[in-house]
Amino acid sequence: MAQLSGLGGRLYSGETSFNIIGKRKRWYSISAIFILISIAALAIQGLHLGIEFKGGSSYTVNKAGASIEDARTAVKSIGIPGEIIVQKIGTSKVRVQTGSVTPAQSSAIEDALAAKFSVSVENIDTQIVGPSWGKEITKKALYGLIAFLLAVMLFLAMAFEPKMAIAAIVAVIHDVFITVGIYAVVGFDVTPATVIGFLTILGYSLYDTVVVFDKVRENTKSIVASGKSTYSDAANLAVNQTLVRSANTSLIALLPVASILFVGAGLLGAGTLKDLSLALFIGLAVGTYSSIFIAPPFLAQQREKEPAMIALAKRVNSRGGAAPASSDIQAVRPSTGRGPRNQPKRKGRK
Repeated sequence: MAQLSGLGGRLYSGETSFNIIGKRKRWYSISAIFILISIAALAIQGLHLGIEFKGGSSYTVNKAGASIEDARTAVKSIGIPGEIIVQKIGTSKVRVQTGSVTPAQSSAIEDALAAKFSVSVENIDTQIVGPSWGKEITKKALYGLIAFLLAVMLFLAMAFEPKMAIAAIVAVIHDVFITVGIYAVVGFDVTPATVIGFLTILGYSLYDTVVVFDKVRENTKSIVASGKSTYSDAANLAVNQTLVRSANTSLIALLPVASILFVGAGLLGAGTLKDLSLALFIGLAVGTYSSIFIAPPFLAQQREKEPAMIALAKRVNSRGGAAPASSDIQAVRPSTGRGPRNQPKRKGRK
């Protein structure tokens, strides 16, 4: 911990610096790989929407020793059309999900499951969702997401500047797209809990990004007048100054979410926690990455195109004041504020 604290102090003072802004192409390439994987997963197998969105029926049997094979055999014997999804919940529950069925077919499924597992029909938890209700839930989820993004962009544009708002939204879209792609890869159902998880990670990602941008704004407030460094150099210092804080905050946030995902959903079999915890775990990790390696480099790239920043970069480079961008970690020696001493020439003896 002492070493981490010492590193944080050196990063904040500028004695040590990770060249994050200068290596933006590397971070863009890493994100591009995950985005391509997400596109491929969404194109090949798509998202597994829960019955809350697409409509259908769900039957949960609480019986010790219940198996997926027995439940699937019981439902298939009725001849229900469409895909049948059977999941194990914990050690004593089995959930069967089907498409839209008629009341007669629903009763037949309940009777078949009751006979297969030797339970009464009243002990089977049945949930039927119509397709029209599922479409309405989908529409409301999309409206909520769009309204959230617009409100955040408006707030950031007023609190900071328009280009910071654009960079923050780019990072948010980056986070959502990768999280959705991973959902498609693992094949988890998208439920209302998943949407709640998405909105939660959007808020967390923006929170981390706003902290970094606030430091960027502080470091670049009078950068043109001072002419000591370029916008990218000042933004890179801001990212380094908030790096340890972002890492500590993200680690503390990931630990309880990981316990929910791996212990609650994995070991204890709490299926209701699986959708929410997976979205939170992936989103928190990706959101931390984007707030450091995507949003600030994208902002600096846009600001460096402005005429004032181009002129500033020329002035700094002409004086040799630009920091070298060839290494990943730079060790900066603090300046004493004095120029080189000229030693007097010694006259030779006659």
